[in-house]
Amino acid sequence: MSLKQHSVAIVDDHLLLSESLEKLINSFEGFKVVYHASNGKELQKKIKAANKLPEIILLDINMPVMDGFETMAWLSENHPDINVLALSMEDDENVILKMLKRGAKGYLLKDIHPDKLQYALNEVMERGYYHSDKVAETLLHSIQPDFNKEKINFKPNELTFLQLACSEMTYKEIADVMNLSPKTIDGYRQDLFNRLNVKNRVGLVIYALKNNIISI
Repeated sequence: MSLKQHSVAIVDDHLLLSESLEKLINSFEGFKVVYHASNGKELQKKIKAANKLPEIILLDINMPVMDGFETMAWLSENHPDINVLALSMEDDENVILKMLKRGAKGYLLKDIHPDKLQYALNEVMERGYYHSDKVAETLLHSIQPDFNKEKINFKPNELTFLQLACSEMTYKEIADVMNLSPKTIDGYRQDLFNRLNVKNRVGLVIYALKNNIISI
């Protein structure tokens, strides 16, 4: 029985880097690069032309025509189920947070060791995100109680859901623990995304930490 191969797309305007990454990723067990794009606009065309969405996108930030920030925002709005790992030379906390807030599931530097890249790909498929030490440090630095923000009053079930969403439990497991239907949990999730102005589970965690709803 052959091992399932997870599909990967590379979005980077440096052809040599893209080709090198493709060879490296194709050498990893369980992963296959399906196509490249040189910018966000080209990615949009390839996604529309393809029969199937890639499961993972490695997304460069600094690109012509349509950069990584614009592309990440478009992917979050149109294809939120794709796992996007930002790829950059920039080791900048503001850039990292900007990409995470737009929906990236992780942030990789282009000089990452091959073993760590393979680990990141596996983590994002198994857990839905990959946080390197640098990303974890950046998230911690960004956490300050937001005293000036108007307090949001949560219903008991909403608060319980928010606290459980900050754990490693899946949404289905949360539904089982709360004795609610998955549809109801999906409703809580989307309502909190809208009210808290966040786009993903990482945003919920950051909000909960900033406002002392959970602690680390």
